[in-house]
Amino acid sequence: MLKKVLFFAMLTGLLFIAACSGGFKPDHEYSIKSFEYTNQDEEKVSLDDLKGEVWLAQFVFTNCTTVCPPMMTNMAEIQGKLKKEGVEDYKIVSFSVDPDYDTPERLKDYLGLFEIPDPSKWIMLTGYKLSEINKLSVDSFKMPVFDDPNSNQVIHGSRFGLVNQDGKVVKTYSGKDDVPYDQIVKDVKALIKQGAE
Repeated sequence: MLKKVLFFAMLTGLLFIAACSGGFKPDHEYSIKSFEYTNQDEEKVSLDDLKGEVWLAQFVFTNCTTVCPPMMTNMAEIQGKLKKEGVEDYKIVSFSVDPDYDTPERLKDYLGLFEIPDPSKWIMLTGYKLSEINKLSVDSFKMPVFDDPNSNQVIHGSRFGLVNQDGKVVKTYSGKDDVPYDQIVKDVKALIKQGAE
């Protein structure tokens, strides 16, 4: 009888700890292929530089007339919420899908068009071929990138990716409409906490 009581007490304790930990649960784990690109300050940024950090990723371009402006605005809102919550240990990485046009200077100017709560945490990347960024987007984020033959626009995914400290995409969210701001903030916080344990 005593053994049964002890067993149930231990089981209850373990369930309580699991419930209270609020641990992060990934939807998937897509490995990101190693890269080294150029940011808006003309500095090299590699996947290794981002290891150990939680980051949010998106694919945009400065000449975009459709999904990119709302995506940038929505990501800025997420950053504002993270700042309000006192979250510091993260980055935002925007990959240009029009690298031939998007120079570091253009990316820097583009970032300045939006009300960014903390530009120091925002990395705008270029310095590769369209085929390279298409491969990275498809292989790592499961989103295609390709030229629109009927315009100067680039077709690309409008989802945000959450990347863990090991450089794996663990969740994706709508980046344009019905953005789950609070869930993203909650997940970023949980992932940072998990990495610190």
